[in-house]
Amino acid sequence: MKKILVLMLGVFVIFGCARVRVEAPKEPIKVDISMRLDIYQHVEKDIDAIENIVSGPKEKSKTKDNQSLLSAFIGTAYAQEGLSPEVGQAALRRKDRRSALISWQEKGVLGEDRSGLLEIRNTQNQDSSQEQLVKEENSDRMLIYQAVAKKNNTSLEEVEKLYAKRLQADAPSGTPIEVLNEASGNYQWSIK
Repeated sequence: MKKILVLMLGVFVIFGCARVRVEAPKEPIKVDISMRLDIYQHVEKDIDAIENIVSGPKEKSKTKDNQSLLSAFIGTAYAQEGLSPEVGQAALRRKDRRSALISWQEKGVLGEDRSGLLEIRNTQNQDSSQEQLVKEENSDRMLIYQAVAKKNNTSLEEVEKLYAKRLQADAPSGTPIEVLNEASGNYQWSIK
């Protein structure tokens, strides 16, 4: 009887177990791993580094950079990383003409447009020296924008938009700036 019981138990174990059938899928398994790299962060670091050459560091970054003399040079070194010497020269030329630009901006003659370029807004006080100043400044800005866009593998329009935001924030009071009117969805000029 024990033999029959063991035999029946063996039959139940063999035939009673569920079968699991494993098959490979007909189509290959696809794994989509998407990682978003925030390019804007890198572009803004380049903008900050270049503008620190042109106008000096912002007040909030001055306080942290005063902790070490070495940190004062690290920020400038970052601007040179991956950017051509022409960009450094353009930044230095912008630095040289900065005081003249600020005086015209404060008077409302020159404005910062939405693309990060200068525009003559008050044509009543306009002369040929202003036209030449704007032409040279915009030429150097475009050289910088193109280099930053190329370095960060992004569009020129994105760099212009981010740069315009920074330049409009740094512009002195009285400067005409071109901003988006949220209600109408159009850009309009206003005085900062």
